[in-house]
Amino acid sequence: MARMIHCHKLNREAPGLDYPPYPGDLGVRIWREISKDAWAKWLDIQTRLVNENHLSLADPEARKFLAERMKAFLFEDQDVEAQGYTPPSA
Repeated sequence: MARMIHCHKLNREAPGLDYPPYPGDLGVRIWREISKDAWAKWLDIQTRLVNENHLSLADPEARKFLAERMKAFLFEDQDVEAQGYTPPSA
C-alpha cells in the first residue's frame, strides 16, 4: 500500500514518494510534503528549464537556479516555466 500524505503543492491527499528525491533537509521535506504526482510535474518543468536555458547540471550556478525554481514551484505556489516554452497543441 502506498504511503499517503497531504500534498503541499496539490493541497490534497495523494500517494507520497518512496524516498527523498533530493539530498539533505530539502529532500526530506519534499519526501514528507510532496506527492508523486506533484514531483512528476516538477520533473517535467525541470526538464524544460534545463533544455530551454541550455543548463549544464555540472555547473553549480545551474543547480542553484534549479533548486530555487523547485522550491518556488513546490512550496511557494509560484508558476515556474521555461521562458519561451510553448506547450504542444493537442
